[in-house]
Amino acid sequence: MITKEQSGAFYTGQYRNLLAEYGYGEQEITERLEQTWQEMFEGDEDTRIYHESGEDMGYMMDTGNLDARTEGMSYGMMMAVQMDRQDVFDRLWKWTMTYMYMTTGENAGYFAWSCATDGSRLSDGPAPDGEEYFAMALFFASHRWGDREAPFDYGTQARDLLRTCIHRGEDGVGYPMWNPDNKLIKFIPNCEFSDPSYHLPHFYELFALWAYPEDRSFWKEAAEASRDYLKKACHPVTGLAPEYAHYDGTPNHVRGFGHFFSDSYRVAANLGLDWEWFGADGWEREAADRIQAFFADKQPDNYRRYTIEGEPFEEKALHPVGLLATNAMASLAAEGPNARASVELFWNTPLRTGVRRYYDNCLYLFALLALSGNFRIWMP
Repeated sequence: MITKEQSGAFYTGQYRNLLAEYGYGEQEITERLEQTWQEMFEGDEDTRIYHESGEDMGYMMDTGNLDARTEGMSYGMMMAVQMDRQDVFDRLWKWTMTYMYMTTGENAGYFAWSCATDGSRLSDGPAPDGEEYFAMALFFASHRWGDREAPFDYGTQARDLLRTCIHRGEDGVGYPMWNPDNKLIKFIPNCEFSDPSYHLPHFYELFALWAYPEDRSFWKEAAEASRDYLKKACHPVTGLAPEYAHYDGTPNHVRGFGHFFSDSYRVAANLGLDWEWFGADGWEREAADRIQAFFADKQPDNYRRYTIEGEPFEEKALHPVGLLATNAMASLAAEGPNARASVELFWNTPLRTGVRRYYDNCLYLFALLALSGNFRIWMP
């Protein structure tokens, strides 16, 4: 029997199509999803962010910085596995392994977070949000399509990567991506603070099932630790989280990143998806309601940087489409009066075009997948 605490899609196999619940037609939803994929992956130069490279590789370009990032590469792989596009997935993964994977030095086993589009490295450091999305996308690929020869032995690649993420540094070389004591993900391996938007307890629940057996208890504890951490990092009135935060959840203002800005937007989306998949913590519903209530009287063309208490800065949001998309994705958890309006605002907003479109449109496609019931757990 499925209990109230086990009401998520992981237990029921049922994914809410919130768009259909709000009255949009099934064919209209399907066409919108296919059109969005086409524009981002096959469209003209003012819309696409995916580019093929050579005979069997491809990359996702950050159009604002003209580079390829582990964030975008791993996002593209997740999009591809959800859309059943193994050809695109394999091209992205081969590009990642060819140019980003590091085999020497303190970061061996991780991926360089930024490369030029010709594959040359712009950094020798990793960013944990890429690694966790790589691992999850690889597990889903393994379960949906089956494993092949390396590097397309997806499941082994995922397990090896997760092992590196939590055991790197035990031999005195390098650093793990999760703090081994409090089980919280770091902003980068060689620091001791976090980024609330990196916290994906819904991924860690699955890592606890599919990682190497000796690592599974760590991931179960990490899921619980991240849910507790988000309660501390999200403001109790506005629901807003800072981009950087200390391990106690308080804003870390190093380099000015202790406010609500671009990274922070993802927290709302993560709350929605964790609730959709696992329904583990009713607090997520309250937080989603608070975030949506905060933005209910604000127009996207006037979104700004905010303190987590909600005080606006003069600086406008760099990614307003991404922000409204993640707020809509929070409707998977929200119960309040702004859930439907948030989804309708998203539906009535087109993909962003132009220089800054990369981050916005990645979040847009994730929201569209989730709100249509197509951001799914692929089981073995």
